[in-house]
Amino acid sequence: MTPEHAPSPGPGGAASGMARLNPAALPVGDAARVLTRIGGAGGKAVTEVMLLADIDAGAPANADGTLNLVHYAAWLVKEMMRGGAGGD
Repeated sequence: MTPEHAPSPGPGGAASGMARLNPAALPVGDAARVLTRIGGAGGKAVTEVMLLADIDAGAPANADGTLNLVHYAAWLVKEMMRGGAGGD
């Protein structure tokens, strides 16, 4: 596994803040918090339930269940362009 695909540190790594999160391999809960902080979903909170629904609808996830934010964002754009429900 290359460093860019290594999972983000668990709860013990949270003491150092967001700088230690890996955007290529975020656990769903961390991804929800990051997307909420950067203003995802039009200023509404992004929840784990929302992300899991998107994964069920075809959003890409890594083999270990983490999310790559770039791949997820690309999927959302593709869904918006075709009128899909991504992010609802």
